[in-house]
Amino acid sequence: MNHQSNDLKTMLSGIQPTGIFTLGNYIGAVRNWGRLQEEYRCIFFIANLHSLTIRLDSKKRREQTLDAIALLLACGIDLKKSLLFVQSQVPQHAQLNWVLECYTQFGELSRMTQFKDKSQKHPDNINAGLFGYPVLMAADILLYQPDFVPIGADQKQHLEITRDIAERFNGLYGQTFQVPEPYIAPQGARIMSLADPTQKMSKSNSNPNGCIYILDTPEQIMKKCKRAMTDSEMKVCYREGKDGINNLMTIYSVLTERTLEEVEKEFSHKGYGEFKTTVGECVVETLRPVREQFSVYRKDASYLLKVAEDGAIAASEYASCTLEKVHRKLGIL
Repeated sequence: MNHQSNDLKTMLSGIQPTGIFTLGNYIGAVRNWGRLQEEYRCIFFIANLHSLTIRLDSKKRREQTLDAIALLLACGIDLKKSLLFVQSQVPQHAQLNWVLECYTQFGELSRMTQFKDKSQKHPDNINAGLFGYPVLMAADILLYQPDFVPIGADQKQHLEITRDIAERFNGLYGQTFQVPEPYIAPQGARIMSLADPTQKMSKSNSNPNGCIYILDTPEQIMKKCKRAMTDSEMKVCYREGKDGINNLMTIYSVLTERTLEEVEKEFSHKGYGEFKTTVGECVVETLRPVREQFSVYRKDASYLLKVAEDGAIAASEYASCTLEKVHRKLGIL
């Protein structure tokens, strides 16, 4: 990795290997990664140890990890500018995790809403890893001393506990960890479900037609757009009470970089059918290069394993500096 100029601030992002991004993720975050690489020293990692809290076939976990590497590359991660690695290949994550567990209070972890949510979803597998998950997340972050961590609303609590752990340790042993700030992306468009435009587009939507994935085929995308919920007014305009049309207008406006007024003008004499088709075609063309690049990368498993290996070597250098410092302060040989 070319460490770019040293005056760049560091930003760290972890991605679960189970995640094929949705159009909502793409518009909200993923398409800005190229730009962020120019402004920050970016570190991306595949959080495959976190996936151990759920039971998964080993072959499937391995395939999903390779999928995730290919997907990040297809979405524009530039290995000359950014560091990309797989968490399990950098043993310092698990080592720092244990140290930080000893500096995290049981009460803090029991207040985590995600633990409560996941315990309800998987009552037959409420394991200790699920409970201690935020501490591993803190280790993932603090090892690389990042200035910023991009977070969505659902991860706010995890970054707060990371900051608390870092401040507690620094308070006891002197400045050891950089206390990271949340990076909240400039207010991007919030993309809603196509099937129920009052809900955010998400992988957990119960209706599969509500969510476009960035690896969907052109046929799947067109079908979902044509089925998108609208209203009976038949007028393409943005206003309250027209959630379905507002959502399609937002998608089209963001992807074509036109204002909502311009979109309204373009479709002033056209019906919903034509409007949905145009939006669908626009989404297909925007995502085409990502899908094509993904399929090229994914065919070459040996290249993906080499990317992971090189990334792990570079990440271990970073991580071992932090871990040595921690061990020194604690008197661990």
